[in-house]
Amino acid sequence: MFDVAIIGCGPVGAFAANLLGQAGLSILLVEKEAHPYPLPRAVHLDHEMMRLFQSAGVIGRVAGDMRDTEGHLHVGADHGVIRYMGTVGRPRPFSWSSDYFFYQPELEEHLRDALTDLPNVRLCFGSAFETLEQGEDGVTLTLQGGRRERARYVIACDGSRSTVRKTLGVTLDDLDFEEPWLVVDAEVDGPVRFPDLWGVPEAADLQNLSVMMCDPRRPATIVPGRGNHRRWEFMLLPGEDDAAMMEPAAVTALLAPYLDGVPHRIVRAATYRFHGLIADEWRKGRVFLAGDAAHQTPPFFGQGMCHGLRDIANLAWKLELVLAGRAPEALLDSYQAERDPHVRAVISAAVDAGRYICMLDPGAAATRDARMRDAARDVPHGTAADLIPPIEAGIIAAGTPGAGERFIQPTVAGRLLDDMTGGGWRLFTRIPAGAPDGVTVVPTAGLDDNHAIDDWLDAQGAEAVLVRPDHYVFGTGEPADLITIWEGKLRP
Repeated sequence: MFDVAIIGCGPVGAFAANLLGQAGLSILLVEKEAHPYPLPRAVHLDHEMMRLFQSAGVIGRVAGDMRDTEGHLHVGADHGVIRYMGTVGRPRPFSWSSDYFFYQPELEEHLRDALTDLPNVRLCFGSAFETLEQGEDGVTLTLQGGRRERARYVIACDGSRSTVRKTLGVTLDDLDFEEPWLVVDAEVDGPVRFPDLWGVPEAADLQNLSVMMCDPRRPATIVPGRGNHRRWEFMLLPGEDDAAMMEPAAVTALLAPYLDGVPHRIVRAATYRFHGLIADEWRKGRVFLAGDAAHQTPPFFGQGMCHGLRDIANLAWKLELVLAGRAPEALLDSYQAERDPHVRAVISAAVDAGRYICMLDPGAAATRDARMRDAARDVPHGTAADLIPPIEAGIIAAGTPGAGERFIQPTVAGRLLDDMTGGGWRLFTRIPAGAPDGVTVVPTAGLDDNHAIDDWLDAQGAEAVLVRPDHYVFGTGEPADLITIWEGKLRP
């Protein structure tokens, strides 16, 4: 019997297999397709995902194909800037950049290749999941051709049309957002042109930003990609036919303002419905939903795949402890309790953005532009990464300063913090402290981190911080108090 079976080997499933495989668990990875999907789908991730790739031991494989970019720019109906979430000149407390763009087939190949180094991960490609039966000690999977396999737990990473979710009878909470868009990917040998824009910050490089044209005549997004890959997303207007808008002549006309005279090759053009959906149940017995199987978000902040990787990072360390008998099985109930509010907050922000982006009434769009510019004058601009809220309930020392936030990752003597300290539970402390098995004590005295962690502790008014394996803050305070709370939440 395997410790964990993972259904689906897109980026989320492949990441799950790498992360759990690195932890030494026995993994069965089931994927109906023999090879990765050859066309790009997801294109964006952020600093937290790069840190998670560190945790899974794959950062060296994937980092070279990432394009480090400079944030997001929203442009109003009059072609003036209404929202800027740029990162030029801003600090990088997590060391990685806030925005990276990538080419999904390459990313999937890298993640799959990494699995060949893990003998405890069995790959079952070209074999579709059909059904499952749950028992007291595990789950029996039936795969294509009648093959049967058993695992103690199952993670469904099988996408928005998840067969596992349907098998379990899990319904979706509809956040009442559905808009049709045409997605066009192209290889472009030259700079993308933009219509005359005004109010663009001096430091902003349009070629290195995700630009959202909030134009009621045709809302559109233009994003950079790795190498010469570029993506456009065009909202379909009322009455437009999906098939007709995917025709080469229609695609050429839409791209003309940006690419007329610029050599390029269309990679694909496909229509999608942008949704805001969240599963009502993320856990059914020994089966968990993750990624698009659990939630779907409009892409306006590029967080779709990021949500799925966060799901896995949240669930993986809990499964590891439970499987080792070092935590009660009830710990797994905290998965949805922590992730649902987190995902819901970000999807709601994306839906809200979608509502103002998709305005087709010129008068309403003009009012929107004026309102957003007034608001921008009163509040310093943030970044898309600022949209990620802290965990507010679950496996945290609630009420302690900083609990539930993502912990910083400074450079320590030329190395990233996580590489220097290792993963797992870490207690960073300014005073002597002991800790039980399963917690690594890291004294801050003598850390060559330019006082970054001490400064962070000063801001919280604390002597120590206990950090979870997924890099979120468990809590701050006196070391002994934190360990007592930790033991109360995790001990069997």
